Amino acid sequence: MFSKINHVAIVSENYAQLAQFYMAAFGMKTSDKTRPGRAVTVRDGYVGLNINPRRAGRSAGLDHFGIQVDDTETCFERMRQKYPTVKWLKRPSTRPFAGISTHDPDGNMFDISQKDMANRTSVYVENDGKANPRHINHVALRTMNPDDMAEFYRDVFELAPSNVKKRADDPNHYLTDGHMTLVIMPWDITDYDGTGIITMGMDHIGFKVESVEAFKADVERIAGDNPRLTPAPVSTGAEGAALDQLFARSCAMGQHRLADPDGILIDVMQD
Repeated sequence: MFSKINHVAIVSENYAQLAQFYMAAFGMKTSDKTRPGRAVTVRDGYVGLNINPRRAGRSAGLDHFGIQVDDTETCFERMRQKYPTVKWLKRPSTRPFAGISTHDPDGNMFDISQKDMANRTSVYVENDGKANPRHINHVALRTMNPDDMAEFYRDVFELAPSNVKKRADDPNHYLTDGHMTLVIMPWDITDYDGTGIITMGMDHIGFKVESVEAFKADVERIAGDNPRLTPAPVSTGAEGAALDQLFARSCAMGQHRLADPDGILIDVMQD
């Protein structure tokens, strides 16, 4: 069965500002169909990045990812048979590509969509499958039972183990659709010794760029042009240094680490 990780979603009180950051730093593009005052969706040619306004009761931050499949009913049947605790919910037509929202057995939420669903709009019909030189190449989550969750995503969506080069003691699972990688990492409260505790769920978003040094120079220039697009500091103070060290050792796919202006962790690598 064909499965494709086709979007990542952020919730933010500064959604318009964040869209400017991702367009300026990574060359992502928005859609002419974006309506003023609504969520902003930008694209890299393959993956869409939804930046949704924060509503009452919602936490800000990296929120979920989405998978496009060729047959949603096949996924539902696989979940019925082997994962009876998993449920799903049809989403309102105002969601441009969230046909169905569901979760894995650990409670990590994600969307499922099918190519012919009626609510496919905006950048999701404009992406041509040809990724820009700077593009999203992985998304990572932390969860209590990473081995079992990796089995879930292999069973239901047929994501395959990636050929990411990792250390012998790396506990992560790296699953790929051939372009995007889903990194499934263990969540352990003791990892947060010396820093603020981040709860289970989405951890960071990863980009591939043509040159890390060129990207750093662009980010510095962008911050000089518009201070509101300056990345949030990650390694400031003792707690920040501890978080940066955790981030550095947690994922084999990154070479440079930063946070967007809203504090969402970003891993950057080059070929």
